Amino acid sequence: MTITKKVSDSTVETIHIVRPNHLNAASRLFGGMLMQWLDEVAGVVAQRHTRSNVITASVDNLRFIHGVYKGEMVVIKGKVTFVGTTSMEVKVDTYVENLSDGSHHKINTAYFTMVALGEDDKPAKVPRLELETDEERKEWAAAERRREIRMLRKAEKF
Repeated sequence: MTITKKVSDSTVETIHIVRPNHLNAASRLFGGMLMQWLDEVAGVVAQRHTRSNVITASVDNLRFIHGVYKGEMVVIKGKVTFVGTTSMEVKVDTYVENLSDGSHHKINTAYFTMVALGEDDKPAKVPRLELETDEERKEWAAAERRREIRMLRKAEKF
């Protein structure tokens, strides 16, 4: 029997308040701190999807679009966008929440390739992904293209 999961089965949202210990010398959120938070969200999404241990194989398109400052709320949302045999792509979007009206301003998008591990610590099969919406199908198609690019880069040792 093939196990299938929906995108909504493993979606994760976390919130962090930027504190003084999260700041760099320019008084903005330290990029390494944000990267840690993103990796944690991607890992939880992948663990929820696979119900197994996972590792981060790669991160694509990690761009810092806007700075984040002390006291601001960082909202991080992750979801599975594509699955292969033993790996999956997890999209992680980062926002700053406006305290006055609750709106979100996007500051980052990153794509993580996560690999499921079996009890022997070797790659294990992941559940298939049931796509329910047009948006999920568009995400899948874009993820397939990113995967092709990753494979080309790997082949070219780039």
